[in-house]
Amino acid sequence: MSTPEFKSPLQPGRSGIREVWSQAWPTVATMTSYTVMGFVDALMVARLGPLEVAAQGNGGIWSFNPIAFVFGMLTVVNTFVAQNVGAGRRDQTARYGWAGVWLAVGAWLVLLLPWAAVLPFIFDAAGHEPELVELETEYATILLFGGVLLISGKAMSHWFFGYQRPGVITISAVAANVVNVVANAILIFGEAGIPELGIPGIPGTPALGLAGAAIGTVIGTAVEVLVPLVVFLGPRVNREVGSRGNWRPDFRAMRDLLRLGWPASLQFGNEMICWGLFVTVLIGRFGTDHLTAAWAVIRYMHLSFMPAVGFSVATTSLVGKWIGAGRPDIAVSRARIALGLAVGYMSVCAIGFLMFRDSLVGVFVGGDTSPETRAAIVSIGATMLVWAALFQTMDAVGIVYSGALRGAGDTVWPGVVSSVLGWVLLVGLGWLLVEAAPGLSSVGPWIGATAYILAFGIVMAVRFERQAWRGISLVAEGGIPGPHLPAGPAAPALDGASSYRDLADDVADSTRTGVSDAVREVEDRSRGE
Repeated sequence: MSTPEFKSPLQPGRSGIREVWSQAWPTVATMTSYTVMGFVDALMVARLGPLEVAAQGNGGIWSFNPIAFVFGMLTVVNTFVAQNVGAGRRDQTARYGWAGVWLAVGAWLVLLLPWAAVLPFIFDAAGHEPELVELETEYATILLFGGVLLISGKAMSHWFFGYQRPGVITISAVAANVVNVVANAILIFGEAGIPELGIPGIPGTPALGLAGAAIGTVIGTAVEVLVPLVVFLGPRVNREVGSRGNWRPDFRAMRDLLRLGWPASLQFGNEMICWGLFVTVLIGRFGTDHLTAAWAVIRYMHLSFMPAVGFSVATTSLVGKWIGAGRPDIAVSRARIALGLAVGYMSVCAIGFLMFRDSLVGVFVGGDTSPETRAAIVSIGATMLVWAALFQTMDAVGIVYSGALRGAGDTVWPGVVSSVLGWVLLVGLGWLLVEAAPGLSSVGPWIGATAYILAFGIVMAVRFERQAWRGISLVAEGGIPGPHLPAGPAAPALDGASSYRDLADDVADSTRTGVSDAVREVEDRSRGE
């Protein structure tokens, strides 16, 4: 039986913009989907009141701190897979997907679950009101217990990004987010529904409030894991890379991920800790109104930078692929194209922040908020949005270039330097201004945040453009193919539409195979009886 034909993913003559966009738009759509989901979640929670908004933000960021360390490490699954695809070693890719899953499960047991027990003490030490501590602890604990789904799903996501099939993850993310929003509407408001929007409730369903939002997120995450896992284990991918035969723990692959991934883990995790301290401690010192305003602003920052993160993930994949193919010149070109697209988008967002700042913050002030409190939160948040607007363009620079460096395998220097900058500027300068210039109020920490992001962008740009990463080798140099599976076709070409067609075929193949196996088993049992 003949194997299916695929175009090679290596097409040096292909338009750079077209290649970047083909890889980036599904990834950007995925990240945008996450952002919209979080935004809608926050809008639903805002109907409960300002206290719940602050609790959701604090609980979310502190539950995400240990998750961020794992996320950082798992980003290099993309790097290893992409470079092996570029070098013609597709048979080496499945082991990195499974290694990521095994590391995720281990991290959940060793890191996430113990962290859930520590969080109440952290919130209490930050001086939060008892009612706020109770809400944010409950929200964070639910997310951490469901975190094994989230981090395992990220291992699968980065495998498909590196394998040049981001459309699979786009579909899984959109499906998960739809499920999440529906589950949230049911679980947060119960049988009361949302009368203002004409959304009825389900009779007999309890209103779980903020806890319902966390449970809805976990339910959506379960859907997000299922779709790529079905495709990964499906007949087509199994024929291409042997995905079903590599499920056992591969300690060499895990060591590879840890060796290259620990700096990215340090960078991601450290940044989340610094931002957590920035909001809950530095801004939290000025009261709930400042916290609520800060979380409203950060929601809009997510709308701005998450699509840029999509460009960054695509850049990691493309840079890795072309370096694996022995073409670092094309890798540099693709990174610069992605940078231009991300800078353009985030600059437009910055203009929007400045022009509509009062209205944007006002969207998040709902519930039974008094007119005086509403006015105070809007005023505080509008000032914060001005500061956020100042660093949007440079934030795009740092985000995309850090992704390019990961694709090249250059993770140690960026990870260490970004961590130092976070503590010196985001936390250190912010704390200094809070103590030395209390009259600045919560603006002081935002000055520190601005300095941090500007410095981070400059440092990442200089590091990538100096091209010290050219001396790093993760696979055989020059794109020399390694050993291949005997019957596997080449990795599929970069094409979002074909990714969706392949996904439909994979699901159909998996369904047919499952039904056939079930029928065969019934027939065998009947004969045995």
